[in-house]
Amino acid sequence: MIYITSPDESLELFKVLGSDVRIDIIKLLLKNHRMNMNEIATELKITNGALTNHIKKMENAGLILISGESAGHGNQKICSLNLDKILIDFSSPEAAQNVYSTSIRVGHYSSYQVYPTCGIATSEALVGEVDDTRYFAHPDRYNADILWFTKGYVEYEIPNFIPSGQKITQITLSMEISSEAPGINNVWPSDITFSINDTEIGTWTSPGDFGEVRGIFTPDWWFDNWNQYGLLKLLVINSSGTYIDGLQISDANIDSFHLDYRSKISFRMAVKDDAAHVGGLTIFGSSFGNYAQDIKADIHYVPIAD
Repeated sequence: MIYITSPDESLELFKVLGSDVRIDIIKLLLKNHRMNMNEIATELKITNGALTNHIKKMENAGLILISGESAGHGNQKICSLNLDKILIDFSSPEAAQNVYSTSIRVGHYSSYQVYPTCGIATSEALVGEVDDTRYFAHPDRYNADILWFTKGYVEYEIPNFIPSGQKITQITLSMEISSEAPGINNVWPSDITFSINDTEIGTWTSPGDFGEVRGIFTPDWWFDNWNQYGLLKLLVINSSGTYIDGLQISDANIDSFHLDYRSKISFRMAVKDDAAHVGGLTIFGSSFGNYAQDIKADIHYVPIAD
């Protein structure tokens, strides 16, 4: 997902989308998932030279991924979509003034219970052995930038350093996540349940475990048949309810938690035993996947009324 918060940062993307040919390319890739340059040019009845110009602009805007694939007639450039959503949020600057922003490393969980297949890794190496849950307690896990498990949960404590005398009106969380399949499988649904302070606030179903192309930031040493990237999801809980990418997933609201500057805030991501789709969870940090970020949290606040 591309998350746009101001007109200035979206200008180049809008320019790229302002072309019938490039919209047709997106439609083709939505239908076929992966196509080489010759196939796209043939479908659109344009020259390879003209297509190359369009593809380059789309790649620079982050809309598509290009990979090389050896074929009988030499190397072919393979194109695939690099995102599932574009979210535009032009909130006024005044509405976003009272916000405390922080970032949480993937390995900085405060509690966990996980089941194989599972593992954790830093940007440089695996932490211990895969499928051995003991290594989730290893000291090196604090440097982890990716973790995965089939079922269970990981829980993070969100730092709360809003000013004294304030109450929390909204929590926004952004993270790159996917399912966890044996090997890789783009069609491997998993019900991922989110909780705040041990109270469930909603569930999102991940469509799959993505690995057909290497993630933009996934390190070179990472194994080809393992998870490569996820989807960037935006989770918001406010006075109206809980939302994923702007779509309401539950009526759970921030007011019921009575959070203020003194509150401890725990955030859990879980795949429950009794979920309809027990398809695991992978969390990507700043040196894995397609987004150079850890788990981001924004805490919105206003003064406590007398």
